[in-house]
Amino acid sequence: MTVPPLKKQRTQPETANARIYEATASAPVNIAVIKYWGKRSEALMLPTNSSLSLTLDQDQLQSKTTVRVVVDADGKENDAALWLNGNREKLSGRVTALLARMRALRVTKEAKDASIPRLASKPLLIASVNNFPTAAGLASSASGLACLAFAVNAALQLELPPADISALARLGSGSACRSLFGGFVAWDMGSKPDGSDSVARQVASETHWPNMCALILVASATQKEMPSTAGMQTTVETSPLLQHRIQAVVPDRMAAIEKAIAARDFDSFAEITMRDSNQFHAVCLDTFPPIFYLNHVSHRVISLITMYNQVKSKSNGRKYTVAYTFDAGPNAVLYLLKEDVAEVLRLVNSYFPNGVDAASSSAVDEYYGLSKQFLKAESKAVEQAEQALEAEVSKGVKKFEESGGLKRIIYTTIGDGPRILGAGNAGEGISLFTEAGVPK
Repeated sequence: MTVPPLKKQRTQPETANARIYEATASAPVNIAVIKYWGKRSEALMLPTNSSLSLTLDQDQLQSKTTVRVVVDADGKENDAALWLNGNREKLSGRVTALLARMRALRVTKEAKDASIPRLASKPLLIASVNNFPTAAGLASSASGLACLAFAVNAALQLELPPADISALARLGSGSACRSLFGGFVAWDMGSKPDGSDSVARQVASETHWPNMCALILVASATQKEMPSTAGMQTTVETSPLLQHRIQAVVPDRMAAIEKAIAARDFDSFAEITMRDSNQFHAVCLDTFPPIFYLNHVSHRVISLITMYNQVKSKSNGRKYTVAYTFDAGPNAVLYLLKEDVAEVLRLVNSYFPNGVDAASSSAVDEYYGLSKQFLKAESKAVEQAEQALEAEVSKGVKKFEESGGLKRIIYTTIGDGPRILGAGNAGEGISLFTEAGVPK
């Protein structure tokens, strides 16, 4: 796809008060606890099963996107150019389809009102950045496509409600539809051929369970070998276990986990979450040829959390203190309550030596981020209790021998949906483009 050369684009008219048609938005990552894997329609991005996720705080994990309408370009109609993390990228077929659908909505709006500006066929400049590794199993496509749809809606002044933007975002990335809402979000698979009932809905807001947190243990920041789209298709074609999961497992789990969330029942929430993660990766192994997303660090995290929950349950009366889940990648997402973060973080540090120079504030900040707030010294009694707990845990799981098994630890809470950071002339300081239309 071609775009007008940048030197021919006057993205900002010469008059001082001229209007800029642009929007900059941010959107959050969502991490599913009931996994979506497989499509019944590739063209409409319709899933084979329903799913449910938690939206994470976008102040910690976000995609940020600027969409600029080039109102006076000397170029071909309906062109678009994309920069991702500063690199020029070719638009995928899905992104092209998403933009076409949103342009069509603008055409309809312009046909009804001759007084509004003609933006539908103008070239678009798109710049997007993630503040976390792309394509490493941290749902970057979900946040990225949700952010794109949200920003295009604002830049083209479509004024669509979140539910409609969510349905459009799904065309770019299935799980993107869940990132249009904060808190706890379900994506109902639907049954209609046109996908009109395959929609995301908020199960509970981000304030519903205020002490719910997440620790993300980044075991790899590199792109995964098998992209999710290709993996899903192979699984649908070859895995008998997937069919059992779709028909006999997921419907009951969806109902059960919504009930657990409503009641803030962590034990039920944790068990469903871990069982579903296990089954998702079992389905990947049942695919032929098999798909491997977990690595040796991932397996050790599972063993550590399993043993920790068993030992901890003897003293706190709860069946589970931590729930692990893994998307299509090796990075562990641990859901837990805020009061348990400090102990779990110290346990993870004990079992996964990191080699971080404690005297280097920059090294500590890079590795721990916001989780460093939980590293403060505890009382002697707490320290002794944790040493005893660690001794019990060590009876069932070995410490990781290599330093650097984990690359980074991210602490975050449950957050809200997409935000408009700036629009039109008021968003110039926030824009990812210079006045001349060059990515910053």
